[in-house]
Amino acid sequence: MFAFVLHIGGGGIALLAGIVAVFARKGGRLHRRAGTVFFGAMLVMASFAAWLAVTVPGQIVNLIIAGFTTYLVTTAWMTVRRGPGAIGLPERIGLAVSLLICAPFVLLSLELALGLAPFIKSAVPLTGPIRIAIWAFTLVIVCAAIADARVVLAGGVAGASRIARHLWRMCLGLTLASGSAFTNGFARFLPGPYHVPTIFFLPQFLPLILMVYWLFRVRFSPWRGAAANPAEAQIAPSIAG
Repeated sequence: MFAFVLHIGGGGIALLAGIVAVFARKGGRLHRRAGTVFFGAMLVMASFAAWLAVTVPGQIVNLIIAGFTTYLVTTAWMTVRRGPGAIGLPERIGLAVSLLICAPFVLLSLELALGLAPFIKSAVPLTGPIRIAIWAFTLVIVCAAIADARVVLAGGVAGASRIARHLWRMCLGLTLASGSAFTNGFARFLPGPYHVPTIFFLPQFLPLILMVYWLFRVRFSPWRGAAANPAEAQIAPSIAG
C-alpha cells in the first residue's frame, strides 16, 4: 500500500511540475526549479512502478516501462549537465541501457504483429489501443537507442541538437506520466471491470504537441544561434532547466 502511495504521489507531483516547467519562462527560476522537481518525482514514480511490477502479478511489462522512463529523464538531465561536445561513462551506460530496453520491446512488437503469443504476461489485454501504444513505444525506444549511439560515436552533442535532445526526452517523460495517470490510474476508478476508454489516451497528446512546439522554437529561433556560440554551456542549462 505504501508503495502505491509513493508511486501515485510521485506521478502526481511530476505531472504538476512538468506542466509548470513546460509553460514557465525558459531560463527563469520557476522553470529550473520545476524541472528539478519533475526529474526527482519521475524517479520516485518509476522506482515504485518497478517495485510494483515485480510484486504485483501480471504487471511485469511495467518494469520495462519504468526502466525506460528512468532512462529518458536521466539522459535528458545528463544532456544539459554535460558540456557540449563531450561524453563520459554515463553516456555509454545510457546507450547500453537503451539497447537492453529496446530488445524486449522489439521482440514483443514482432510477436504482436505476427499474431504470436507474447513472451510476457499482462493483466491488461495487449489489443486495440494498448497494442498501438506498444508499437509506438518500440519505435521511440529504437529512435532513442540510435540517438544514443550517434552521441557516443560522435563524442558528444552540441548546439541546438543538445537542447532538442533534452527537450524531447523530458517531454516524452511527461507523456509517460500522463499516460500512467489516465490509463493505469484514473481508469481504475471507473465502474465495472477495469477498462481504458479511448478518450483517456487523449491527454497524452498535449505533452507531445508541446514537445513539437518547443523543438520548433529551438530549431528556428534565436536559441539556435545562441546555442552555437561558446556561451552555450551557460545558456543551455538555463533554457532546459
